[in-house]
Amino acid sequence: MRLYLRLLGLCALSVTWLFAAKEDPIQWNLAPADGKAEIARGAKKYFDLKATIQPGWHLYSPTTPPGGPIITKIKLSENSAIAGYHVYRPQPVRKLDPNFQLDTETYTGSATFLIEAEISKSATGKSTVEAIARYQACSETKCLNPVQKTAVTDVSFSPTATIPDFTIPSGYAMVGAPQSLPSSTPRPAQERSEASLPFLLAAFGFGLAALFTPCVFPMIPITVSFFLNQSSSADPASRESGWKQALVFCLGIIVLFTALGFLVTAIAGPFGVVQLGSSPWVNGFIAIVFCIFGLSLLGAFELHLPSGVLTKLDQASRGGGYAGTLLMGLTFSLTSFACIGPIVGPLLIATVQSKGALPVLGMLVFATGLAAPFFFLALFPSYLNRLPRSGGWMARVKIVLGFIVLAVMLKYLSNIDQVLQLHLLTRDRFLAAWIVLFALPGLYLLGLLRMEGIKSDEPLGVARALVAAAFLIFSISLVPGLFGGHLGDLDAFVPEASGSIFGGPSAQTEAAPANYYKNQLDSALAVARQQNKLLLLNFTGYACTNCHWMKANMFPRPEIQSALKDLIIVDLYTDGTDEESAKNQKLEDQKFGTASIPFYAIVDADQNVIATFPQLTRNPREFLSFLESKPGAKSQTAMLR
Repeated sequence: MRLYLRLLGLCALSVTWLFAAKEDPIQWNLAPADGKAEIARGAKKYFDLKATIQPGWHLYSPTTPPGGPIITKIKLSENSAIAGYHVYRPQPVRKLDPNFQLDTETYTGSATFLIEAEISKSATGKSTVEAIARYQACSETKCLNPVQKTAVTDVSFSPTATIPDFTIPSGYAMVGAPQSLPSSTPRPAQERSEASLPFLLAAFGFGLAALFTPCVFPMIPITVSFFLNQSSSADPASRESGWKQALVFCLGIIVLFTALGFLVTAIAGPFGVVQLGSSPWVNGFIAIVFCIFGLSLLGAFELHLPSGVLTKLDQASRGGGYAGTLLMGLTFSLTSFACIGPIVGPLLIATVQSKGALPVLGMLVFATGLAAPFFFLALFPSYLNRLPRSGGWMARVKIVLGFIVLAVMLKYLSNIDQVLQLHLLTRDRFLAAWIVLFALPGLYLLGLLRMEGIKSDEPLGVARALVAAAFLIFSISLVPGLFGGHLGDLDAFVPEASGSIFGGPSAQTEAAPANYYKNQLDSALAVARQQNKLLLLNFTGYACTNCHWMKANMFPRPEIQSALKDLIIVDLYTDGTDEESAKNQKLEDQKFGTASIPFYAIVDADQNVIATFPQLTRNPREFLSFLESKPGAKSQTAMLR
């Protein structure tokens, strides 16, 4: 009886397996597109991922509109030899699907997807490339459950392999954004490290510069004397205790500012860095804080922490031991915040649109730069006598910093104005304010503006004259912007032009060309169908500095303008407070899986993705190559060579 049951079970499994085999109508195969398994390092290699579809069945395109079947998704498995890849889909057939009662894009018979892989320069030896396809197969009467299958091909990497000429066939379009593989981290990690290095160096420089503010510099001899009093030249153990106390004091400074970095990371994470950086409420709060700091530095009033808080911290720090020294470092940081705040503020805000641990690292490096001189002077107290004496120069630093902080405040006010589309702080008014605010420190340092820190009979030194000249030169260099002139990198921080109050022509306020639309995607799609043109979707922001830079410095280039003439251009703003911005955010998130700006995409009139470009670039050849990435287009990159 048991034998009979076992045989019956095996028969049932066999029937089930045979039935399942019949319900597997799609087979996949992966192979190099040129038929050669040997690949050159650092080159691009194309692979054909072919789906063989049984009669009566069909496969859905990756660009099928949402709300219907499970679309086909293709990706490569992790591979240290592949730095990134793009997936291109062949031209599908668009028609009404009876299973879902909506228009879908399908393939029948066979469909060959194209995978463009970027080979790492360090790739060596043999490897296996593995493509994963997740899809749903349907007939006219039923659909199977989604299935995930893998196709593999063996390749080898050689420095002597030839790089074949390959052209993406007509009708193919890129699916979504370019992908990178997590395991191929050496090059991307290096690029991220190189990108963050200037920021971290600037943070360290800000920390050293904060040392010379009026709130910090006078505290140096007092603080270092505290450490020296802990030690005695005749007692080695006591000397060791002195530098250990200095180290703990520095750790107190580092702990406070690193905690600020953690706080910024915690706030920015849940709300989304793009929306947080463009929020009128956030920018308004920053502007108010900067205004208070700026007026305080100019002498309008003094900023102090509540005396009760400082008294308790000071009493705790006098308790002795390392805990007391640590608290002394915290107290020192808080008492000096009136001068350090304007330096810390821009540093923190610069990280709002950054990702990962950069805010924490920025504050850590800043605090290290601020604390390092205290530790150094505790080790080598003889250098204390070489420091410049406190005097009138500290009051000058305070006044100059006050004007700079007020100028920075205007940047955040302009963000509010642009996001809310109030048009109160226009480009001309903003530049006029900056010209005045950066000229005033120059006039002050020359003695022409009578404020604290410079006496009427005080001679003008060389250093003061050169610093004054630098402020005046910068101020004068902003004047051409009032008349429509380009300001280079500064255009990223200046509001977009909307007319000139001086009545002169503006290079950035010319009438919009016939192929340009703002937040009017439906109208642009209709025109694209009529004219049989592709569209350039520009996901941008009113308060996005990188977006402003691209518009002011990349788009006006002659070769870029020439390529744009063949496209319908649509600016889609995502950081406003209106319904259009919310709609554009949703489109970018659902179709491209990102919320970053600037983000550029070339699509056809049916919104099939041809190519994407997800970032700022200063390389016109790279951006021109993206604009030309349309089926059947001839590359004009040679124009730049």
